Amino acid sequence: MDANAAAARASSAARQKWTLTQQAFDGLLAAIGPDRDASADRYLEIRRNLVRFFEWRGCATPDDYADETINRCARRIGEGEEIRDIATYVVGIARMLLREASRDRARETRSLDEVPEPQTLPAEPTSEMEPRVECLRKCLSRLSTENRDLILHYYQGDKGEKIKNRKGLLHLFEVSASTLRMRALRLREKLQLCTEECLQRSGARV
Repeated sequence: MDANAAAARASSAARQKWTLTQQAFDGLLAAIGPDRDASADRYLEIRRNLVRFFEWRGCATPDDYADETINRCARRIGEGEEIRDIATYVVGIARMLLREASRDRARETRSLDEVPEPQTLPAEPTSEMEPRVECLRKCLSRLSTENRDLILHYYQGDKGEKIKNRKGLLHLFEVSASTLRMRALRLREKLQLCTEECLQRSGARV
């Protein structure tokens, strides 16, 4: 790796590690307006609008995207950039994040078909499987109703029924097929991690 490539990677890593400090947050509120209480209320409104913005566009974790948008805005303010209208400015950042997410999804989707789908659990699990099944049930119960319905229906049935179920989900959530697949993949990974952690806490064999 040449020096320029190494520097670029180091710079990218530094940007990814940036977190919103109290000083940066204070600077953000000051940029929103002179009255701190009013700025705090306006900040909450801006964040709610960002969450809705990402929800409407099918993002699996709209809160995370909203926070990242605000973090980037606060960082630029801290770097000395003057922003007249925060609400308008963050929309531009949000659109840029969507483009980045779209590129990431395209890369992930190319390898998605290589990921094996979870096997359907037997109606009567063996005693060896019972701890895992119980942990999976607990993890499912922690999901929102929407996400629980999505993950259960996405992998339900044989090939023909599965296609039918997924078409129904596309209509229900009004998202593209690739977005639905990525949401299902991320939920599956989240459930897998939750289940493994549950088994470790219970002392069961993973």
